Amino acid sequence: MGQNILDLIIKVNDAVNSFAWGTFGLILLLGTGLLCTVITGFFQVTHAGHWFKETFGIIKTKGRVINDAGALSQFRAFCTALTATIGTGNIAGVSTAICVGGAGAVFWMWVAAFFGMMVKYSENVLGIYYRRRNSEGAWSGGPMYYLQDGLGSIKHCKKLGRALGILFCVFTVLASFGIGNMGQINKITINFGETFLSDMDMGTLFGFSKADITIGLVLMAATALIIMGGFRRLAAVSEKLVPFMAIAYFMGCLLVILMHLGVLPAVFSAVFKFALGPKAAAGGAAGTAVQLAFNTIKNGCKRGVFSNEAGLGSSVMVHSNTCAREPVKQGLWGIAEVFLDTIVICTMTAIVILSSGAIDLSTGLVKEGMNDATLVTKAFGASLGKPGEWFVVLAITFFAFTTVMGWSYYGAKVTEYLFGLTCAKIYRIVFIMLIIFGAVMESNLAWDISDTFNGLMMIPNLIGLISQTPVIIRLTRNYIDRRIKGKDEKPMLSFNPDIQKEAENAIKKGMD
Repeated sequence: MGQNILDLIIKVNDAVNSFAWGTFGLILLLGTGLLCTVITGFFQVTHAGHWFKETFGIIKTKGRVINDAGALSQFRAFCTALTATIGTGNIAGVSTAICVGGAGAVFWMWVAAFFGMMVKYSENVLGIYYRRRNSEGAWSGGPMYYLQDGLGSIKHCKKLGRALGILFCVFTVLASFGIGNMGQINKITINFGETFLSDMDMGTLFGFSKADITIGLVLMAATALIIMGGFRRLAAVSEKLVPFMAIAYFMGCLLVILMHLGVLPAVFSAVFKFALGPKAAAGGAAGTAVQLAFNTIKNGCKRGVFSNEAGLGSSVMVHSNTCAREPVKQGLWGIAEVFLDTIVICTMTAIVILSSGAIDLSTGLVKEGMNDATLVTKAFGASLGKPGEWFVVLAITFFAFTTVMGWSYYGAKVTEYLFGLTCAKIYRIVFIMLIIFGAVMESNLAWDISDTFNGLMMIPNLIGLISQTPVIIRLTRNYIDRRIKGKDEKPMLSFNPDIQKEAENAIKKGMD
C-alpha cells in the first residue's frame, strides 16, 4: 500500500514537472525573456555601459549608502539576493547540464542568461513599483504584489491576480522547504561527510549516521544564529560572505583554466558546434538528432534558470527591500545579478569541466565512467590533486549554505503576505527545525518534488510580467529620458500616490 502511494506521488510529480519544466515552461520562459528584451530595446546590450557603471561601478561608493531607515543599501540588497542565486546550480547544475545535454548545453545557458537579464530586470522594476511598507516599517515587495495590484488592476482580473499571487506564495513556501533547505543541506552533508569524515566510524543514533546528525546540528545552529537575528543580520552576513566566496571560486577556476590554456579554442568550438546536440552534429537518425537537440536546449536553459533564478520571481523579494526609490535603478542590479551568476561563474565552471578531459570535445559527449555527481570534483582533482577536490567540496558547502539563508527569507516573506508577520516568525522556526531532516534524509523524492514547485513558481510570476509589459515599457522609457537623455520629466516611482510623493521628495533632496 505504502509503495503504491509512493509510486503515485512519483508519477504525479513527474507529470507536473514535465509540464512546468517541459516544452510549455521553456517556451513561456524564453518567450517572456524575449518579450522583456524587445520592449526595453535590448537594454542589456544598448545600455551595457550604463547598467555596468550603475551597479559594479558604484559598489565602493554610492552602492553602499543607506538613505532609508527601513531599507538596505543597493549593494547589500544585491549580495543578499545573491545568497540564494549563487548556489549549487553554479557547480552541480552546470555539471548536470553538460552530462545530459553535452557541451552544447553551455550555449543555451548563455541564451537563457541573455534573456534572463531582462526578465530579472523586469521583476525588480515591478517589485519596486508595487512595493509597500509592512507594519514594522520594512519594505515588502515581490510577484504576489504585482500580481495582486498589477494584474489585478486590469478589468475582470482582480480575483485572478489575487489567486495567482496566493498560488505563487504557496509554491514558494513548499519550494523553500525542499530546494531551499533540505535539498541543499543534504548535499552539504553528503559531500562534506564523504570527503572529510569517511575514515571516521561514528556509529549511528536512532538508525541515522551520527556524522550526518552532527553536521546537521552544526548547520542548524549556524542558520538559527543568522536568520533568527532578523533580516538585517542576514543581509550583513551576506555582504561579507558572498563577495568572498564568489571571488575565491572564480580564482580557483581561473587557476585550473590557466593550466589548460591550450585547449580553450577547442572548448569554445565544442560549445557552439554541439549547440544542437552532440550526435545531431556528428550525424545520426533524424529522430534521435531532434531529441538530442531538444535535450541540449532544455537542459541548458533549465540549469541556467536553476542557477540564476530569472523568471522564478524569488530574489525580487530581497531587491524590493532596497533604499533605491527608482524602480529601474534596482532593475539594473537584476541584470548584474544574472551576468555575474551565469555569464561569469557558471561559464568558469563549464570551462573547467570541458578542459579537464572528462568531455570528448570531438563529439561533445561525456566520456564513459563520468557522471554529474563527480564531474566538477574530478576536474579540479585532475589539475590540483586532493586540494582541488577539497576546494570543490568547500565551495559547494558555502554555496549551498548561503542558498539556505536566502530561501529562508523568501519563505518568510510569502508567509507574511499570506498570514501576517507573526506567522512569518513561526515559519523561520519551522524552517530551522527541518534542517536536521535534510541532513539525514536519503531519498531524492523531496528534491524532485521541490524542483517541481520551483517550476510552478515560475508560471504565475511570468504571467504577472507579461500582463505588466505596458508598465515596464513606461517605467523604462521614463528612466531613459530622465537619467540618460537628461529630459525634464516627472519620474514614475510607485503605483501608490503616497509612496510616489515620498520618493519624489527623497530624490529632490538627493537621497537616490
